[in-house]
Formats: sequence, structure tokens, C-alpha cells
Amino acid sequence: MSPRRSYDQYCSAARALDLVGDRWTLLIVRELLSGPRRYTDLHADLPGVSTDVLASRLKDMERDGLAGRRRLPPPGAAYVYELTPRGRELLPVLQALGAWGGPELGERRPTDAVRAHWFALPLLRTLEGEGLVEVQLEEGRFHLYVGGFQDGPAYGDGPAPGEPDARLVMDAGTCEALSRGESSLAEAVRDGRVRVTGDGTIAKALRAG
Repeated sequence: MSPRRSYDQYCSAARALDLVGDRWTLLIVRELLSGPRRYTDLHADLPGVSTDVLASRLKDMERDGLAGRRRLPPPGAAYVYELTPRGRELLPVLQALGAWGGPELGERRPTDAVRAHWFALPLLRTLEGEGLVEVQLEEGRFHLYVGGFQDGPAYGDGPAPGEPDARLVMDAGTCEALSRGESSLAEAVRDGRVRVTGDGTIAKALRAG
């Protein structure tokens, strides 16, 4: 394994970039925030990354204590990658970066890839309380673990495992506007652009908001 490159600057920002400043690293973290992922799943949800670069970044993340690899028990018997506690601490970093980059989204370009769960972190930033929230978009469904990420995933692809505290249904345009910071979730609920169902505290707060 090649030695890690460094800016050789005694600065916490430079040290952080020594670890996560390479192309694709933070996007790999974004995917692993949903929990353990197989290499093939990571590659499928990171369109544009080569197999060599992905393998290299994962090795770097293992070396630097951001991620680990383990073998699932039978019948799975596949290797998965997952974030370490140190890697999970990057959630607020990605959320802050996403908030800063929201205005740069603009209109979706014909060449832009999209996955429904890429909207998970922007929406997670707008929700308060604690509970399980399912989100349905035209592109698919994903679920959010609001306020309970410390020892588990921040979100997951597909339907919620069990009955969620709230279900949110919206179109792609509304979700994109939320990601760009052009509207708050509370405003979108009041305007009828987001439909909220469920009996949990999060659902009740959104309907009352």
C-alpha cells in the first residue's frame, strides 16, 4: 500500500484533507453512511468511478481508520465495507458541505446521474426529533434515522424496515428545491407539496408546523 500523501501543514483543515481530500473519498463516505455495503453495490451507486480508483480509495480508508471490511456470515458470505466510529463522525461534515453546495445544483443536467437516496442527507438535515422516516420520490424510496445515528446508519435505501414514524411523499422538483435551499420542509408541507402520513411525533410536528 502506497504511503499517504500529505500537505505537511500543521493545520487541522490540512490534516483532515490529508484523509478525505482525494476525489471520491467523501462520496464513498456518503454511501457508507447508509450502513455496510458490498463493493459491487458501492460501484453501482458511484457512477463514473473506475474499479481501480474505488478499490484504492477503500484501501486508503481502511488504512486511515475511516472504514473497515468484514465478511458476512452464511448464507451471505460476502465482504462488506462499513464506516468506523471515526468515519461516521463525517456525517455533519457532509451535511455542511451539502448545505454550502446546495445553491450550485441548479437545474438537473441531462448528463447528471441521480439516485433517490442521494437526497437523504439534505432531508435529514431539515428534520428534528428522533424516529424513522420513509421518503417516497419518483426515483424510488429511502428511509432516514432521525436523531439516532450514533451507533448505526444515518439512512437506508428502499422502504423503511418496519412501520415508520412518518412517511413523506413528494415529487422530484420539490425534493430538489429542498436540496438547493430554496424552500424549507415546513413550507413545502404547508403548501401541499409534501404529503405527510403517520402517527409519530415527527409526522405530527410536520403537520402542525
